[in-house]
Amino acid sequence: MNSLYILPIVFIILFAFEIFYFKIADKYNIIDKPNHRSAHSQITLRGGGIIFPIAFIIFCIFNYKVALEMYWSFGLGLLAICLVSFIDDIKTLSGKIRISVHFLSVALLLNFTGTFDTMPIWVWPIFFIMIIGTLNAYNFMDGINGITGAYTLITLVTLLYINHDIISFTEENFIIYAILACLVFLFYNFRKKAKCFAGDVGSMGIGFWLIALITLLIMKTQDYKYILLFSVYGMEVVLTIIERMMLKENIFEAHRRHLYQLLANEKKMSHLVISAIYAVTQLAVNLFLIYSKLPVYAVVLVIFVPLGSIYLFLKLKLKKKVQPTVIK
Repeated sequence: MNSLYILPIVFIILFAFEIFYFKIADKYNIIDKPNHRSAHSQITLRGGGIIFPIAFIIFCIFNYKVALEMYWSFGLGLLAICLVSFIDDIKTLSGKIRISVHFLSVALLLNFTGTFDTMPIWVWPIFFIMIIGTLNAYNFMDGINGITGAYTLITLVTLLYINHDIISFTEENFIIYAILACLVFLFYNFRKKAKCFAGDVGSMGIGFWLIALITLLIMKTQDYKYILLFSVYGMEVVLTIIERMMLKENIFEAHRRHLYQLLANEKKMSHLVISAIYAVTQLAVNLFLIYSKLPVYAVVLVIFVPLGSIYLFLKLKLKKKVQPTVIK
């Protein structure tokens, strides 16, 4: 069957699966209850991001020959990290179980991207640390309606453009199926009153997928500038961790110091406006990244100096309104 006809069918199937999941989540009370850290005030279904691993399974069904040959390692890693994250959404798991599965999933991802074959062994621990850190950063940033979906969509569309028009680094459908899942999730999440939240299964799942795509791109081009496709989220998380360390706070405890949290909770800005700002900012970074002829160090400076300055200015402006952040 021609892919022109398959993609609309996949889109419909994903919608059907999401609606089916809502019925299960409602029946078994898989919900997100607001707490002191939350930027929402109503009980909402959790785990809508399960649509991302479902999208990969559907990708395997419609592209089974390619999937069996090329994507089995990625698939095992994705399903493992999504499974443990989904269980954690329902019932809190021990940190040892989560980190063990994360290490296993990252090992499968690095095998999938060819990192073990092309990079010296002393570099492997660096990749493990960076990828697990990025996964958790993606999870930390999933705190208001639309932010994960919108940011993810911008990154995926950028990767699709690079793969189609600049350099081919993976099967095009491997990106398109993730985009379709993202659109379905956004339909229910990019709302003033979201129908569902991604949950850990969603943020970790799509974060894992994006990291795999960007790692494939870096391995293909040997150009590490593409790490900057995560630059907005990365800068936010790193600067927030530094701030909390300076304040002698436990960085592993729940908090409300992220800029998007301050804008939503203290300034009462619309979640959708904040999410759109983050997504558009990353889009601007991506366009500069693709078309700039500057060397990598100059690109980093041009991106992070203005973004960092804006971030610090807004943080200082909101500082007096920040409430104590330790959640008991």
